Amino acid sequence: MSLQCRELQALAQVEAAQWDALHDGTNPFVRHAFLEGLERHGCLRADWGWTPRHLTLWDGDTLLAAAPGYLKTNSHGEFVFDHAWAQAYARHGMEYFPKWLFAVPYSPVTGPRLLARDDAGRRALLAEMATRADEGRLSSVHVNFHTEGEDSLFGDDWLPRIDVQYHWRNRDGWTGFDGFLAAMDHKHRKNIRQERAKVRRAGITFRRVHGDEASAADLDAIHRFYRQTFRDYGNAPALTREFIEHVAREMPNNILIILANSGDAPVAGALCLRGGDTLYGRYWGSDAPLPGLHFETCYYHRIDYCSTGPYPLRTGRPGEHKLARGFLPAIVRSRHRIADPQFRLALRDWCAEEARSVRRYAATLSTHGPFREPA
Repeated sequence: MSLQCRELQALAQVEAAQWDALHDGTNPFVRHAFLEGLERHGCLRADWGWTPRHLTLWDGDTLLAAAPGYLKTNSHGEFVFDHAWAQAYARHGMEYFPKWLFAVPYSPVTGPRLLARDDAGRRALLAEMATRADEGRLSSVHVNFHTEGEDSLFGDDWLPRIDVQYHWRNRDGWTGFDGFLAAMDHKHRKNIRQERAKVRRAGITFRRVHGDEASAADLDAIHRFYRQTFRDYGNAPALTREFIEHVAREMPNNILIILANSGDAPVAGALCLRGGDTLYGRYWGSDAPLPGLHFETCYYHRIDYCSTGPYPLRTGRPGEHKLARGFLPAIVRSRHRIADPQFRLALRDWCAEEARSVRRYAATLSTHGPFREPA
């Protein structure tokens, strides 16, 4: 069998059924509908640093392997931070950008990045990444938030990096929020009850809707909250209202929206994506500076949802405040192929020291969890 390698400038160039046949469907972020929707609905722009360049392997008209890829002219929206690397290149009179990134834009979520029917196809993708990057004289290739199972496929020329996120799991088979609270020590249980009581006393009520249940007004509200949060932090909100509607309609079972109401008016909301066995916490925002509202909307209502089903809950951004609310440290991974041999050698030591520091940090966090020690 003779494989043909093609770089695609738009995911619309491949049929959704062929793309989605390369993964098991449990991770919503690598679905064709999600990735192609980002492109179609104006979330990825070259002037923001994103130019689609997806890598695909074909046997005639049959897609055998693929990796969602982007030519990047900055490091925004990636959540694996390499700004110091770019600065080091600049100090030596070298160009770090453009680089080739294989990831899901704006989403620090672990999932498959080498989509193929077998490991031979995945290794072929990695080989083509290296070959084409060298031919294009790119400084580097990056694979962000790949799965632990993909780790062994990378050769020694791919530098490993790790980081810490906070994930919630129904570790004892809890059948509701009360069961989750009962597993905590007295201090943390009391603090959470007090936080929830403040929100109840303010008269806030909540609704949870899936994509096919969301009205146009619901989608307007969640997009407004998302934009407000990004503006509050001085960032550009990349996801458009059209994209939010697109994923709600094309992936209705993968979307969970939690809305907090004061009277009949929504004052806060969280947008989550649901996979085969995991709920991914994504975007939140609020019009009301009410104490405890963020935790109630983003954490406690999602924990309640997950504790009555099979879902672990993952949040992408760091934040030690999550530890006190039952989210425990978890390691996430990325790989980086640096073309320049001297920089590669220097960064190998840097990555190794960073990994040791991250593992020490994760080990320390693990000793400060909120749960009672087993009797």
